[in-house]
Amino acid sequence: MEFRDHFPVWDKLTAAERQRLSDASFSRSAEKGTVLHDGSDCTGLLLIRSGRIRGYILSPEGREITIYRLFERDICMLSASCIMNSLQFDITIETEADTELWVIPPDAFRDVMQQSAPLANYMNEIMGTRLSEAMWRIEQILWKSMDKRIAAFLLEESVIEESTALHITHETIANHLGTHREVVTRLMRYFQSDGLVRLSRGTVELLDKKKLRALCDE
Repeated sequence: MEFRDHFPVWDKLTAAERQRLSDASFSRSAEKGTVLHDGSDCTGLLLIRSGRIRGYILSPEGREITIYRLFERDICMLSASCIMNSLQFDITIETEADTELWVIPPDAFRDVMQQSAPLANYMNEIMGTRLSEAMWRIEQILWKSMDKRIAAFLLEESVIEESTALHITHETIANHLGTHREVVTRLMRYFQSDGLVRLSRGTVELLDKKKLRALCDE
């Protein structure tokens, strides 16, 4: 599919605005684990054609915690935070799977957004969505115990992968949730002893999703 088929509000842009974005944007392929943006530069907006990316922040000790995850047809704007003068937010953006995307350079996007009210409004909607996701993550950290957060993450991952057999390490789970691998390992062993999961090297198999949901809802 073409760039215009993936770009939101394309039909609401003028011919000149469409041309500006089309001429400036370029496609990029990135293998799983590629860092697309590390906060040190203004990468530009990322429009996902296929694959999956995540945005995460780092603690002073180097621990990761996922703030949001994006999928096909999603647009990542925090990789171009330089176009929003009031936004000071260091975030790392990394691919979770082999990913195809378009990159819209910040200068071109800024030019069009300053002219197009529909595009500016859409960007405000995205910012509101990302803020809501970040607040939800904060609420989870503050008010949910780690066993409930792990259960919720496993269920979410099962939906994303469309499988109950998750090829994921305890280290990866810890990075998503902002905790230590040892904490995840200890709780996963409890889950296994309770019959909720089966553990093997690099794989977590969900055996009782109903009980995992009940744990999340307690």
